[in-house]
Amino acid sequence: MGFRALLLDIGNTRLKWGVLSDGRIGRTGSIRHEVLAKSGMTALNRRLPRNVDAVLASNVAGPAFGARLASFIGIHCGVDMRFARPNREGFGIRNAYEQPRRLGIDRWAAMIGAHSQSKSAICLVDAGSAITIDALDRTGRHLGGQIVPGLELMHQSLLDHTNGIKGRRVRTFSPESDMDIFADRTERAIQAGALNSICGAIERSVAILRKGGLRPKLLVTGGGAKPILTELGDKAVHRPHLVLQGLAIMLDAPK
Repeated sequence: MGFRALLLDIGNTRLKWGVLSDGRIGRTGSIRHEVLAKSGMTALNRRLPRNVDAVLASNVAGPAFGARLASFIGIHCGVDMRFARPNREGFGIRNAYEQPRRLGIDRWAAMIGAHSQSKSAICLVDAGSAITIDALDRTGRHLGGQIVPGLELMHQSLLDHTNGIKGRRVRTFSPESDMDIFADRTERAIQAGALNSICGAIERSVAILRKGGLRPKLLVTGGGAKPILTELGDKAVHRPHLVLQGLAIMLDAPK
């Protein structure tokens, strides 16, 4: 058996993984943090492979969860789990942040994965608990980014800070036509407004980049990508595993 690596994308809502083998990422999966909180790390016993040579993680869920997972991985896989870190420059990307380590590692890894697949300018959307929108020019220079609340955060904010809709449950909303953004009941109005806000931010970002002389490819990744992709249609390309693909490239970085 050749070299195999377990790649872990530890987000705020869920843990995602994939196995790199023969240059390809397979055996992908995910589990929500709430399941791990209820069942413990043993919920991963049947989900994650044991026979791997290396483990590399992108962690934005905080050091406490990272330490717990690293302890489990050490026993489960018999290897130490490494944590990826953003840098000022590397793997074809130049970080726009004055303090490079302040950039989320998930954004850094996703940009590396995206740039490896496309040498055009890129508008990269990572849809999770928060929505990040990052811009790259064709040379891999990071132009900076935006962070806006994700769909669930927008919903919860309204539920927490208004009286008229407090306690209402907001369900998934799948518009069948553009006119569906004008809703006829409160729950749907919340969902329509949140989705329209996010897609409007994305479309305006692309328009600004084009006005600046770039021709960006719009890539969408992350666990919350589906409603955004449905709304944007053929304007966007789905790349579900960009963080894992970036981690695969980063495996060769000095330890």
